[in-house]
Amino acid sequence: MKLKNNIFIGYGIICTLMALVVAWAVLNLFSLRRAAGTILLNNYRSVVAVEKMGDALARQDAGILVMFLGDTEMGLTIFRENEAAFLEQFGIVQANMNDEIARERGADFLERFGILKNDVNNESARDLIQSIDEGYRGYRRQFSAMTERKDSGNNISSSPLELYQESVLPLFLMVRDSCTRLRTLNEQTILNATVRTGDVAGRAIWSTVAAAIAGLITVYILSLLLAGRITKPLYRLMDAARKISSGDYSVQVESNTKDELGKLTGEFNKMAQQLYHYREIDIEKIITEKNKNEGIISSIDDGLVVFNTDMKVASINPAARKVLGLEFMDVAKMECADIFQDGNVCEMIRKTIETGAPQKDIPDEQRIIMMKREGKTYQYMFSITVTKGKNNDLSGILLLLRDVTRMKEVERLRNDFVMAASHELRTPLTSMGMSIDLLLEHVAPKLSDKDKDLILTAHEEVRRMKALTNDLLDLSKIEAGKISLDLNNIKVQNFFDQIQEVFRKQIEMKKVALTSSHSENIASVEADENKIMWVLSNLVSNALRYVPQRDGYIKLSADRVGQYVHVSVYDNGPGIPLEYQSKIFQKFVQIDGQESGGTGLGLAICKEIVRAHRGTIWVESSPGNGSTFTFTLPVSE
Repeated sequence: MKLKNNIFIGYGIICTLMALVVAWAVLNLFSLRRAAGTILLNNYRSVVAVEKMGDALARQDAGILVMFLGDTEMGLTIFRENEAAFLEQFGIVQANMNDEIARERGADFLERFGILKNDVNNESARDLIQSIDEGYRGYRRQFSAMTERKDSGNNISSSPLELYQESVLPLFLMVRDSCTRLRTLNEQTILNATVRTGDVAGRAIWSTVAAAIAGLITVYILSLLLAGRITKPLYRLMDAARKISSGDYSVQVESNTKDELGKLTGEFNKMAQQLYHYREIDIEKIITEKNKNEGIISSIDDGLVVFNTDMKVASINPAARKVLGLEFMDVAKMECADIFQDGNVCEMIRKTIETGAPQKDIPDEQRIIMMKREGKTYQYMFSITVTKGKNNDLSGILLLLRDVTRMKEVERLRNDFVMAASHELRTPLTSMGMSIDLLLEHVAPKLSDKDKDLILTAHEEVRRMKALTNDLLDLSKIEAGKISLDLNNIKVQNFFDQIQEVFRKQIEMKKVALTSSHSENIASVEADENKIMWVLSNLVSNALRYVPQRDGYIKLSADRVGQYVHVSVYDNGPGIPLEYQSKIFQKFVQIDGQESGGTGLGLAICKEIVRAHRGTIWVESSPGNGSTFTFTLPVSE
């Protein structure tokens, strides 16, 4: 039999038993309430009716006395009105006594439970009602006789008091006494029925509670049996699952049943077998891949260090051990600060862990660390890469150390060569320029147009070569750190005003607009006025070269962001292609298809000047929508 059927049958029997017990208790209590309520209600009505009968009888007697006093009409009216009231209430008492429905629904039931036993004496009530009926009839007859005598003799008897005392008063007292005893009997009946009904109801409640407790005990015992049958296989499955989670995939669970738990156990055993086979296959693959990855990492000439999210070393290759001098040390418990003296590296790793992504737009100079080994100083450029887990969560940080010592030395030699060559070229270029100027001044008027064009071309080429040489010398000095800055606190508006004055004639000639604006919270910046003017002039000159004539528009703006001021130059020129935006600040880079007329060194010099001011420079552009060059300057303290 299925486990579901066993549970359904067991609990179905218990629920049926409990339902029968509750139904029996509710039915008995309902019948008890209905029968007892009928008895109590009828007796209560009888008590009220008997009290009203006594009141009506007393008023009738008062009416007779009024007649004795001489007001016959008033007395007779009082008597007749209360006579009708007496008979009405007496009829209610008789109806309650003769209520067959109350006897059929309640009497037998109440007598069976002992509620009316020896307490409700119906015979006594009937005798009292009969006595009241007979006495009241006599009372009315005597009143009628008194009335007739009065009407016939125009006077009541010569001794009215004797007549009243002899014939009327005894009947009045008898009827009143009977009413009093009937009321007392009904009140006692109500009291006894109330007490006995409460006792019976209490016994019924306790019997229902006892039956419910017995049913609950039965349910508890059956639940224990069913729970034991269900939980024992489950406990075996839990123990087996615990062993599998700890790595023991050879576990099997015994089962002697054919119900759902037996089927579940069988499927669990099949799953354990499959996991065992998969584990054997996966371990072999994992070991193979691990050995392959370790071989690849070990063969890399660059240093490689892997950190976990706690900034502790998780893995390191031999090249990194050699670079960091950790060949014979255990790095399992080392942190980033233990192997790097330069705090900039650990700070960037910490920010990468916090943000979940490596920082971008970090200058190369900030990614260079110096290492001393065997009496020599080596330069290494580091790069940070994040590794993701299964749910695309950050799982580690990969730090790559690349030896750039030789590259930096070659760059230094190249810069030295460029500086020396540029310096050596300045003298002959100056001489050539002076010679060509003399030719243009004294000889050119006597030459033919063709010869004159050759001299003019030579003059232009010498001028361009002199500009290139000067730019190379300036750039070499800046890169070598030989540039000197005359830093002062200068207002940004001063730069904008000077640019407006310098380019006023060119703006008018090309018929373009040059505007400037800055936010109200702009303070002074710490800068070399001449150097920053050179940067701004170069950016505005480039913008003038590319904006359309008449419809051209150039805007200078400045905004404060933290401790820096962002100075921007916007133009509505053709824009810069995306492939050039990342290398536009490199030396000798010029955009294909755009005639610049420059040396290709202007933006590179701008970059070095801004960097010397502890700032950065970048471009934002989309082809056809203009360009915005922005550089930052520190706010003056």
